[in-house]
Amino acid sequence: MSRSAKTPLWARLAVTLGCLLLLLPALVARAGHAGSRAEIDGPLNMLLVGIDPRGSHTIPLADTIVVAHVPADRSRVYLFSLPRDLVVQIPAFAASGSPAQRAKINAAMALGSRTGPASFSPAQGFQLLSQTVREVTGIPKFDAGAIINFGGFTKLVAAMGGVKMVIDQDVASEHRKPDGSPRDRLPECQGHHRCLRPYTGEQKIYHRSDKPVRLSAWEALDYVRQRYGLPRSDYDRQRHQRQFLTAVAKRVSRDPAELPRLVAAVGDSLTLVDGGHSLTAWAGELQGLRARHVTAIDLPGSALFENGRYLGEQYPDGVRQFFAAVVEDRVARFLLDHPGHVNIDE
Repeated sequence: MSRSAKTPLWARLAVTLGCLLLLLPALVARAGHAGSRAEIDGPLNMLLVGIDPRGSHTIPLADTIVVAHVPADRSRVYLFSLPRDLVVQIPAFAASGSPAQRAKINAAMALGSRTGPASFSPAQGFQLLSQTVREVTGIPKFDAGAIINFGGFTKLVAAMGGVKMVIDQDVASEHRKPDGSPRDRLPECQGHHRCLRPYTGEQKIYHRSDKPVRLSAWEALDYVRQRYGLPRSDYDRQRHQRQFLTAVAKRVSRDPAELPRLVAAVGDSLTLVDGGHSLTAWAGELQGLRARHVTAIDLPGSALFENGRYLGEQYPDGVRQFFAAVVEDRVARFLLDHPGHVNIDE
């Protein structure tokens, strides 16, 4: 058996889905433990969050929210994203003193993260975000989770020597010039962060290409952050993020011997929630999955207006049916029976 066949997808995804929370099983794989399937049963759901690294003195912002669902038969991994602007009911959270409120879902981590007058914990904020996502989707619990910041993302791609992706549409960078330096700020937006779109001048352009294009570390991060000017705005950005995760999965699966080096490169940019299971249990449970078994799902949504004012995004009824299929572990059948309710990423 090849090394690739022996390396569980759980381990490879440790450096894949923004380090999908899979760092611990990756260390098991590196150590050569065989693992046991006895401790983990039924379908698995994992919550993956990407944040902007601003330090413990500033509020963490959940810019990327991805759920990974593995059915009980361990046949594949289904990925789907939640829009950061999805309007939801965020529960009260005693640890931070946050009351229940209606807001955009990316506020949940910020609201739950406060540990003092000017101190914040992404790990604590993750608890409230997890609870909020569970209430939106109906998923009873997450078996594991991970938080990775943008610095870890960049370290990962740099350690890989870049990543190849098909650019499926022209994308203009809101943040970077063609040489990678930051764009200039408008005169009225100097010295503060109150402007929604503070930048001006030349932009880095990612041109549509049917063939994979190699992106450097800064280009990969910049590309998957963009939403302004795209036909479907944040929904296009979510698709690009899932495409990136899939591209990294395929890249790592070609040479799993790189795994320890890539895991080390991410370092403390990753916060992990292991779900209380042993390392050997995780490694053994998912050892049959491969990178080709990843299915990325595009959930539709639309703008929510009240009294003529844009509040955020909302889901149609078909997405609720999809969430029910996730909870009941029948996603494959749902995709066959309801081809118009969701889309599969190309």
